[in-house]
Parts: sequence; C-alpha cells; structure tokens
Amino acid sequence: MVLYRPVGTRELELIRESGYRRFPSRLPEQPIFYPVFHEDYAREIAQGWNVKYNQDHRGYVTRFEIDDEYFGRFEVHRVGKLYHEELWVPAKEPDMSRMYVHRA
Repeated sequence: MVLYRPVGTRELELIRESGYRRFPSRLPEQPIFYPVFHEDYAREIAQGWNVKYNQDHRGYVTRFEIDDEYFGRFEVHRVGKLYHEELWVPAKEPDMSRMYVHRA
C-alpha cells in the first residue's frame, strides 16, 4: 500500500540520513504517526502546516509503502473532507521498519 507523509526540512534530512528507509522517532508530545492516504491531502498539510510553522517555511511530501498485512493493525480515521484519511500508528509501535520511504 502507498501512503504519504508531509514533513518539514529537518524531518526530511533525518529521513535522508537513514538512506530513505525510516521515519524519525516521534517526539514525546506526538503520540501517533499519521501518514495519509491521498497525496492532495498531504500537500494541503505541507502547505498549511509545515510552511507556516517550520523555521524555514518549507514543507515536503514523502511517498512510501507499507506492507498490507502490517497496515491492517492500525485504525483509519477520516478527519475532514472525504479524502482526509489518516492511518493512526501509535508512536511506540516497535516495527516501524516495515514502512519504506521512496525517494521523490
């Protein structure tokens, strides 16, 4: 399954440092990792949140795959418009290595 994740510059640097294989660990105040199902929604978040709140005012959209069997362990949430769907993965999830970032 292909999912998307909006990120800021620092998070993108950490992803790059991993060889585009891992997302960085969540901060203590971030209890979930929430990739989204639609690229347009990820773009909206990157433009509306990352650009606005990151120091360098830049946002990026990553595209990655998740194993279908692994995907079934988590809840899907619609948080707005029809295409505003997120996969809620607890930040403590030990097997995040099953997610693979694609180079853009």
